Amino acid sequence: MKKAVIILLFIGMATAKPFACTNLLVAKKASADGSTMVTYSADSYALYGELYHYPAANHAPGSLLDVYEWDTGKFLGQIPQATQTCNVIGNMNEYQLCIGETTFGGRTELVDTTAILDYGSLIYITLQRAKTAREAIQIMTGLVKEHGYYSGGESFSIVDKNEVWILEMIGKGVGNKGAVWVAVRIPDDCIAAHANQSRIHQFPLNDRENCLYAPDVISFAREQGYYEGTDEHFSFAKAYNPLDWGGLRFCEARVWSFYNQYTGNAAQWLPYILGEDPAPMPLYVKPDKLLSVKNLMDMMRDHYEGTVFDPTKDLAAGPFHSPYRLHPLGFEADGVKYGFERPISTQQTGFTFVGQMRSWLPDEVGGVFWFGVDDARFTVYNPMYASMTRTPECYRVGNGDFTHFSWTSAFWVHNWVANMAYSRYDQMVPDAKRLQDQLENSYLDAQPAVEQQALGLLNAGDRKGATGFLTAYSTNLAENALSEWKQLGEYLVVKYADGVVKKEAGGKFLSNEYGGSQYPDRPKWDERFLRELVRQTGDWLKEK
Repeated sequence: MKKAVIILLFIGMATAKPFACTNLLVAKKASADGSTMVTYSADSYALYGELYHYPAANHAPGSLLDVYEWDTGKFLGQIPQATQTCNVIGNMNEYQLCIGETTFGGRTELVDTTAILDYGSLIYITLQRAKTAREAIQIMTGLVKEHGYYSGGESFSIVDKNEVWILEMIGKGVGNKGAVWVAVRIPDDCIAAHANQSRIHQFPLNDRENCLYAPDVISFAREQGYYEGTDEHFSFAKAYNPLDWGGLRFCEARVWSFYNQYTGNAAQWLPYILGEDPAPMPLYVKPDKLLSVKNLMDMMRDHYEGTVFDPTKDLAAGPFHSPYRLHPLGFEADGVKYGFERPISTQQTGFTFVGQMRSWLPDEVGGVFWFGVDDARFTVYNPMYASMTRTPECYRVGNGDFTHFSWTSAFWVHNWVANMAYSRYDQMVPDAKRLQDQLENSYLDAQPAVEQQALGLLNAGDRKGATGFLTAYSTNLAENALSEWKQLGEYLVVKYADGVVKKEAGGKFLSNEYGGSQYPDRPKWDERFLRELVRQTGDWLKEK
């Protein structure tokens, strides 16, 4: 038999860490333009940011597909290949179906180490086979029933051009093939989010239009001793992912931050995040205003600014108010356990996206996969159309890797700029944001005209011309953004060299009256930080 191989991994990649990813979801009547939207940050300290591409293909009957664990590269087994697969760019396919995830782990005894399908392979195999969110749920749950589910508990965002769903799944342990799961549709006028903590509690048992679930999702919990109550009071989250301090502060707090930005009543859920009220936040909420693509891009850059969780306000932020904590989240001092805040934007992101799906447009034009690499705070979301036939060189799989730097790799250039900025955050981030906004806003401004040109080709019956045009357009933007970001890095090196800030006007560094270098500024450190320094050092630094 012929074998088809799907490589869904980065060789040498470490197992995904907990508290790793964030998804934000927007249904069509909650968006500014009527699109459905979903975001994802693929966060791992060993994940290299690349843009995957699986071309549409036909496969001989009886072909087998090799499956590798996405996180480690471990070969898990083979499953039958579909006779026809569709074009996939990143996490979106040619039918405007987009899938993201966050890992909640849950009960470790339910991991089936003999199974074939992990969460990563499940996503990309499904994207090659499904056309709608409902079909994706059917395929994903059917595949794990047939071949077993290898990973821990997972929340999947499954979004097509009409519907937004959250599917939560966990295995049944070795010797019990399959998974228990529940999928809930987000109402059209609502937003939702998940961030490494199971979020589905009670769910309707007799509403197949808005809720689907495994027949044994409740009975299995009873058999395992996870639940004793009635069916109508059953909570998937409480049974399969019991909440702890980390689940609240590291995970649910990110969901709260999204709700806090777009609803006027998020303060009511703050006691829940602080562990003072057991009543959980709702799975979805109705926003106070309609959300745009740019709103979601910026939300993925959130560090809890202006809230009680704002990490730029404590001592660990240093004199430059950095929201980043390059120490593990949890730490211990004098026998007491503590934890730093874990915001949506984080340094260990491999890639991030905002998926935009529009039902009123042909699929070739309607699906836009706004893609960025590395930390969302220091990335540029470039529009990659789901009908593209190739990826830009700067995102190409194999252009550099996690241990090999490449100046033509967007991941490494963005990573280089970000790591410069982390140590002098409040000085450098305005420069990065200025270019970021300039590029992203220019893409959004140009989007109607670009798509009108592609629609003209489609209306003339030239699909190949339309997809070729969009491929060239997206590729050129990504390569230009790489060049712009590299220039930003060079500019930051010059402007902030040796702890000073060179004077500038109109984007040019100033010279003195004789044409030589003007003496740079030496900004003072934050007074709050200096007071704490004095408190700790006593009179040692005091002038005598």
